Amino acid sequence: MMLGGIPNERPAVLSSDTIEGRKLLGGIGPLPAPLHLIMDRAYEDNATLQLALDFGFIPVVPPRPQRLEPWQYDKAMYRRRNEIERLFRRPKGFRRIFSRFDKLDVFFLAFLHFALIVEALRYLISVNTP
Repeated sequence: MMLGGIPNERPAVLSSDTIEGRKLLGGIGPLPAPLHLIMDRAYEDNATLQLALDFGFIPVVPPRPQRLEPWQYDKAMYRRRNEIERLFRRPKGFRRIFSRFDKLDVFFLAFLHFALIVEALRYLISVNTP
């Protein structure tokens, strides 16, 4: 079997974004005040957690069941992580956004704002409807 062009050799990283996630955290740098960092369970490795703590974040991620020393985390805040994921998924329902029909960034961002306003109005209507 060929993976990455080399026969019978496994790639160093299989479907793991933790290295890129650490690069993003490193790009943000230290914070002036503590801020919660809601992470997917895939990012709960020791290096990522330590980097987040070093920069002043409060990691919100459940430990894997195999952990010998599990930690406490804000379960209610972690459950709300799904709302954030849905927020990023909803604009993809607008064909113009996911296809990038607009040639200028200004028009793309304007339509993205429009789509988010439409989604917010849909949410408000659904919440206020008996």
